[in-house]
Amino acid sequence: MFPSDLAASYGHLGNPNHPEVQEAIAQVLAAAQAAGKPTGILAPAEADARRYLAQGMRFVGVGSDLGVLRMASQALADKYRDQAQGPLAAQY
Repeated sequence: MFPSDLAASYGHLGNPNHPEVQEAIAQVLAAAQAAGKPTGILAPAEADARRYLAQGMRFVGVGSDLGVLRMASQALADKYRDQAQGPLAAQY
């Protein structure tokens, strides 16, 4: 399940934590659990991931490809920032 897409479908673009969206997620989770089916959801924010796990989601996507790429790129730049010299060093 993709909460952001669901939020947009409900008219709450950019607000996957809107009560109406969260209620829809809860209804799907309850129906899946009643049917003995595993559930999963995308939750890029840690607080959301932990909440969904506590609610009974069986698997939770806890990041995005773009987010992981950004964090790894930032970590690499930070690693060499102190050694940067010259006119472009200030841009780091």
